Amino acid sequence: MPDLILAIDQGTTSSRALLFNRAGTIRSVAQREFEQIYPQPGWVEHDPNEIWSSQLEMVAEALARGQARAADLAAIGITNQRETTIVWDRETGEPVHNAIVWQDRRTAPITDGLKDAGLEPTFTRKTGLVLDPYFSGSKLAWLLDHVPDVRERAGAGELAFGTVDSWLVYRLTGGEVHVTDVSNASRTLLFNIHELAWDEELLELFGVPRSLLPEVRSSSEVYGVAATGLEAPVPIAGIAGDQQAATFGQVCFSPGQGKNTYGTGCFLILNTGAKAVTSGNRLLTTVAWQQGAVDYALEGSIFVGGAVVQWLRDSLGIIGQAEEVEGLAASVPDNGGIYLVPAFAGLGAPHWDPHARGIIAGLTRGSSGGHLARAALEGIAYQVHDAVRAMELDSRIPLAELRVDGGASRNDLLMQFQADILGVPVIRPRITETTALGAAYLAGLATGFWTGRDEIASQWAEDRRFEPTMRVATREALLDGWREALDRARSRRTE
Repeated sequence: MPDLILAIDQGTTSSRALLFNRAGTIRSVAQREFEQIYPQPGWVEHDPNEIWSSQLEMVAEALARGQARAADLAAIGITNQRETTIVWDRETGEPVHNAIVWQDRRTAPITDGLKDAGLEPTFTRKTGLVLDPYFSGSKLAWLLDHVPDVRERAGAGELAFGTVDSWLVYRLTGGEVHVTDVSNASRTLLFNIHELAWDEELLELFGVPRSLLPEVRSSSEVYGVAATGLEAPVPIAGIAGDQQAATFGQVCFSPGQGKNTYGTGCFLILNTGAKAVTSGNRLLTTVAWQQGAVDYALEGSIFVGGAVVQWLRDSLGIIGQAEEVEGLAASVPDNGGIYLVPAFAGLGAPHWDPHARGIIAGLTRGSSGGHLARAALEGIAYQVHDAVRAMELDSRIPLAELRVDGGASRNDLLMQFQADILGVPVIRPRITETTALGAAYLAGLATGFWTGRDEIASQWAEDRRFEPTMRVATREALLDGWREALDRARSRRTE
């Protein structure tokens, strides 16, 4: 009998594949970074064919490392970077352009124009989102208007649009299946989260032909069979955007439970159950998942989290490996008065300023690489603090603890500072690969690999708890400095 689930975790900077057993523990992991393409300042692209080929290679490597075959797999679950936008030829499967990544800012004039026309309340009411280049709708509109012949071919039904989940399912099934799930659809600015359907008014506002769009399905069901690259067919049975998948993997099944993922960006999600809670503090209302019934969530999306560490490594060269940042930051006792606001792609929740840009404030002749590394890590934690406070105001529930996951959650210095600046415990689970685990759980539940939520909830276990130790006066002084630096980073654009 098949005794493993394959999770495909296609992220912003790497393609990953993980094998999970029935205990929810990892049999093997394979990961490979792929190229980040920056055609102009503020533009970010990926090669969809490299996403596909690298992901296929990682599946083969994970199976080899786990001494497993396709016949050992009960199902495949897919989780993905969410708003990244791909358009491809339905017949050949060839992309018409590079993928436009969620971090990309080129479509700010499109969303600014819709805001100026007074249309943001319409989008927010229907989608739960704000009008920002972050989401897929404006990226798709840009492709239709700027890539030769794409609008005409789309109108003729020759092309398909999808986020990365749709692209992978299409390729895995040999072009047989064009679907997405409700969690990914809810991130497009084209999907009515209350009616759970593509919205004709929003499609018209962006000029998007209905024929481009995938069929929207639940997050846990059999969508089709993966045959490409595998020596035996395996059902694809779970799909969720990365942050929703991580929330499922953290077993936040009840209203009021939530988590923060420290990945390329940071994403704070609070389960609100069957109710789509409207935010009064510029958080997002989104579909968490549909596994049986639909669960909704509030989300605080922060564009640059762990990516700031990559910037220290790749652009400044002050560390050779990402893991070295903790030791460098720990080489100094404090930030030396330095604040780093990593608004490389604008500011996300709760500020939503696409025109903001990153700054380093407080430099002196005595500033060192250690101070800069520490300020970079602290800048991640400050952004999470701002999103948490907005979420407390919306939910009217004070945060009691914060469950964390993602690559940067393994950084003890960052986690301790996060607990200190929030004033509540930060809890890291034994398995921090909760994004992939959530996708595996959704696929396993659809195929009977696991019996239900109670079984998988029993598998969650705490690894370490970080208790706040910072004095209140110190915390408030640091936050005052952060707010001053944040104000300097914000754009002066007149709305």
